[in-house]
Amino acid sequence: MSETESKGVIARFLAAPPDSVGKTIFVAVAVCLVASMIVSSAAVALRPVQEVNKLKDKQMNILQVAGLFEPGQNVAEAFKAFEPQVLELATGQFTDQFDAATFDDKAAANDAELSRALSDDPAGIGRQALYRTVYLLRDEAGGIDKVILPIHGYGLWSTLYGFIAVEENGNDIFGLQFYQHGETPGLGAEVDNPRWKAMWNGKKLRDDAGELQITVAKSQPAAGADFYVDALAGATLTSVGVDNLVRFWMGEQGYAPFLEALKAGEI
Repeated sequence: MSETESKGVIARFLAAPPDSVGKTIFVAVAVCLVASMIVSSAAVALRPVQEVNKLKDKQMNILQVAGLFEPGQNVAEAFKAFEPQVLELATGQFTDQFDAATFDDKAAANDAELSRALSDDPAGIGRQALYRTVYLLRDEAGGIDKVILPIHGYGLWSTLYGFIAVEENGNDIFGLQFYQHGETPGLGAEVDNPRWKAMWNGKKLRDDAGELQITVAKSQPAAGADFYVDALAGATLTSVGVDNLVRFWMGEQGYAPFLEALKAGEI
């Protein structure tokens, strides 16, 4: 198109009525472009703030599951009580191959070299990272008081991400807390109900023979009340999902080697 023809097109466009099809489409496209640029710029500018808030929320949940959270406290300062360590699941031992302060568990689960595909996958997670960041809480004498273990698995509508706190004997549960999920409000989302979370306190993972017995169910199992958490009313599939993910992560594919080492005093 020559310069003269180009000017002719522009002139005809400018001379067209304001409600013409061409001008209407032009304005709509221009508004969409400007709006998308503003939204994109805002998303990029706010990303650091979002990351800080996500980290703070994660730290607050760890404090809560360990029974150390107090309203109004400085979360970052209180979180310094915990000692993060990167755990190799297969060996149950800590590794210095990664920096525990920056190791990204979710990214590792999507890295072919740092994860494995699961054929036996009751938690519905697809791939499992070979390493996980765990958090140690020590007593005044320097011994381990509690360990905070990240867990996740599929419920009814979503993957639930949370933490389970285990006492220094590697068997007694201190608490369980989910910090991210998309379960049905009033039903599966009752995993956030303080009364239901309180049911986990004092439960045991294994019996005296070392068999994993912890169960989320509608009725008490033969193993007894020490291993039983009542299922959520009206949320059968979410309850099954929680049962599956807890048993998966506390089992041989998860933290069992680490918990055995903890019980034996090798950690």
